Formats: sequence, C-alpha cells, structure tokens
Amino acid sequence: MKLFSKAIVLALGTALAGAAHAAEYTFTFAHVLTEDTPNARAAVVFKDEVEKNSDGRIAINIRPAAQLGGDVEIIEQTQMGLVHIAIPPTGNLANFNEQMYLFDLPFLLSDDAAMKRVLDGEVGTELLGTLGKNNLHGIAMWGAGFRNMTNNIRPISSPDDLSGIKMRTLQAPTILATYRAYGANPTAMAYVEVYNGLQQGVVEGQENPLANIASMKFYEVQDYMTLTRHAYHTYAAVMNKQAWDSLPEDLQTVISDAMIVGRDAARIFTDEDEAKIIDMIKDQIEIQELSPEGKAAFVEASQPIYDEFRDKVTPALMDKAIATAKGE
Repeated sequence: MKLFSKAIVLALGTALAGAAHAAEYTFTFAHVLTEDTPNARAAVVFKDEVEKNSDGRIAINIRPAAQLGGDVEIIEQTQMGLVHIAIPPTGNLANFNEQMYLFDLPFLLSDDAAMKRVLDGEVGTELLGTLGKNNLHGIAMWGAGFRNMTNNIRPISSPDDLSGIKMRTLQAPTILATYRAYGANPTAMAYVEVYNGLQQGVVEGQENPLANIASMKFYEVQDYMTLTRHAYHTYAAVMNKQAWDSLPEDLQTVISDAMIVGRDAARIFTDEDEAKIIDMIKDQIEIQELSPEGKAAFVEASQPIYDEFRDKVTPALMDKAIATAKGE
C-alpha cells in the first residue's frame, strides 16, 4: 500500500511539474516564406527569443511556406484570431489599410540608411499605430531587401523596356499602378504560384528581393534580371489585437523586444545572402545593373504614382517620409 501511495505521489509530482512548465500562451506565427529565406530564419530567432525570455510562458508555433494560405489569407486570419502573429508585405496589407501604400512607392528609399530612417523612425511607428483599426497590433517593420526585376522578353534598362511585358506583382494597388505607368501589363498573383506562372507563360516577368528570387528558383524560368532596387520589400510584423491585449505588460515587452531582434537578424541574413546569391545564379540568368540614366528615367516615370496615392497615404505622411528618406 505504501509503495502504491508512493507511486501515486511520484506520478502526481511529475504531472504537476509538467503543468508548471506548460506555456500559458501559445501563438501561431504564419508566413508564406520558405524556411531557408532570411525572414523565415529570423522568425525562428524571434521564436527562440520569446520562449527564452518569457521563461517558457509563451510558446510560438511557426507555420511557414504558405501552410495556412497566401499573404492576404494570413492577414484575414490574423484579424480573426485564427493566426496570432504574421509578417505580411505592406503591399498586401495596403488592401486593408491604405496608408500602407507608402512603402511601395517606387524609389522612395534609395539605400539601407534611408530605409532604416523611415521604417525604424517616426514614419514607421506612425504607420504601425494605424493598424488598430484593422484589429491588428503593429510591432515593427521587417523586410526582405530591395526588389529587382526579372523577365523573359528583354533586358530592362529603362521604363520603355517594360512595354507590354506581363509582370507578376503582389496584390497591391500601388505596385500594379506603377507597372501600368511603366507601360507593362501587370497581373496580381499569389507568391506560391509565380514559378509555375512564369514557366507556363501566364506571366513573363516578376519583381522580388534576391533572397526570394533564389529560394523560389525564379532564375530557372527567367532570362534577364536588372538590379533595379526600386522598392524595399517591407513586411509589417503584426499581432492579432485581442491576443496582444491578453498579455500582461511584461510579456508584451518580451514580444516587442523579440520582434526587434528578429527584424535585425533578418537584415543581417539578407545582407549575407545577397552577397552570395549573385555569384550563385550569374551563370543561369543574365544580370545587369541599372545605370544612373536608367534610374533617372524610372524616377521620372514614377512621379504620377506619388500623385495618385498622395491623398490615400495622406499628404503629411508622404511628405514626412520623403524628407526622412533624404535625411532632412
């Protein structure tokens, strides 16, 4: 009897110990990126930071590679609380919040320094603060590097070279309007469908950061790439508002701090990868730099986009972003 009682006590003790270490909060973090990309790896950094610094009180369940759908579906699921954390491109998020059009304005951000001034400063903070009306809590601005253009028709040296080319874009009004202004024929298509779309000729070109071009092997089904660096591929790191509000202040701090660590890790991974990617794919796709004259032509052709979306972004925010990007 004593042995039996001792066994019960041991079993209860083990169960209680397990319960003591069980997470108080379990959050699903969904994104569309393959696990070898900089931001997917940064999502793991975020998870590790959260679980370590919360002493196991928060568990993060990452669902990568569009397991739960494309970016628009993930945004909707995050609004509903079916997904708790996401890093959607601001281009897709702009379908829900028009001020997010800002980050897809072509040639707004000229380099990494301008990107950090805008995304990490007052402009980025102000935009993240507008997401409450979308039932989202904005935490930080992540990103995947600057986008470049690829296609199967001809090398792109100026906007005129895009004439008539069927370009795949995000489901993002700013980007669609931009390619129309350049004379292309843009088509919105989910990220996971792009390779097949290019292979089958449904679309003839696309734009993405180098990491995405490499991880999705777009260079296998494209002939030409121009390093246009025409827009920074910005992600908004967001959380379902109810999930965020459910956390005590100390755990909100853990999440916020971990998002910054993840953001910075993604930037480091992106820089490291981009240095290798050009070398890796240069024998499989013709690569050229955009000349200063070509860039000037693109900047001039882009001005109508700023005019078209000025009121949606709001004039004050657009002017602040332009000045901040220039370091003024």
